[in-house]
Amino acid sequence: MHFGEPLDDDRLCALLRPTDDIATVITADAYGAGEADALLGRALAGVARHTYALAGAIGHDFYTGEREGAKGFPRFTDPRLRGPDGYADYVRMAAERSLERLGVDAFDLLLLHNPDRTGYTSEVVWDALAALRDEGLTRELGVAPGPANGFTLDVIDCLERFGDRIDWAMVILNPLEPWPGELVLPAAERHGVKVITRVVDYGGLFHDDVLPGHEFPRYDHRGFRPAGWVEAGRAKLDRMRPIAERHGLTMLQLACHWNLKHPAVECVAPTLIQESGTDAKPIEAKRAELAAVHGSVLSEEEVAELRAIGDNTGSMTLKGAAPDHQGAALPDRWGMTPELSALAGRWGIEPARDLTKAA
Repeated sequence: MHFGEPLDDDRLCALLRPTDDIATVITADAYGAGEADALLGRALAGVARHTYALAGAIGHDFYTGEREGAKGFPRFTDPRLRGPDGYADYVRMAAERSLERLGVDAFDLLLLHNPDRTGYTSEVVWDALAALRDEGLTRELGVAPGPANGFTLDVIDCLERFGDRIDWAMVILNPLEPWPGELVLPAAERHGVKVITRVVDYGGLFHDDVLPGHEFPRYDHRGFRPAGWVEAGRAKLDRMRPIAERHGLTMLQLACHWNLKHPAVECVAPTLIQESGTDAKPIEAKRAELAAVHGSVLSEEEVAELRAIGDNTGSMTLKGAAPDHQGAALPDRWGMTPELSALAGRWGIEPARDLTKAA
């Protein structure tokens, strides 16, 4: 994603190596077409396997698929690549190759990464993943929607269909983006699915060293955000700051505490970014801030106050099932179905109100 300044491999390995204070590491095989796995494998070398938890993610076929520009590699369920009779073989191959690059025998958690509509609904896909768990290649299973915000009804649908096989779900959530991630949490809680929240840092703003006028390096993925997002976000951060100071928290820690106050949320995974400039906070200091987070000290009233300050309802076009989607289904966006409309009703979600961009 080219966030911030590049780090050399030795420094990155030191940041990734599990320690007593951060003992969970997450990788995805599509990042760098396997290079992220290999780098993490070097960081894990010599670390006792029982001392850390390893989460992996598979779903994008960079082995036989061709990269489609900024869209990345196609999902392995793309009918151009294979039909359902090939899903199990692909899932096994991808998991085994990822483990080989990591230098370990099994995942603690294996996530279905950025699924398309088929991935959310296919019994064949989840049977294939369950077989990996049954054979000891992973201890638990999960779903990780993305890459952008959305997929609300699809995740809930997936939990209703396959909740007996799903242990974890990953969603975007932070005090500046309570919507739409919070809509998924009641279903996760009901189905006993634990939630990993990513982008807790809101593009680096909660690290508190991205200031108005900040110049992002060329190709930095944050350059795709709307103009003025830093200034608008900083103004909201200043309104949140008194709550952080009240508890002796940094702004990143405040965001983590806010997320962890939600009952279904068990894990926070902010992006650690080394920003450019002489005044940028060292990435090692950001890791240390994260390592100091244990549970949440916030009250329900403070959680509500932060949500009100950061309320982003209707601020963007969402991915996944959407009432305003027109035309054929795309790999990351599709129309509503009668089944999804009924599901929305069961969870008190009004798609036209709750899942569309405001005028």
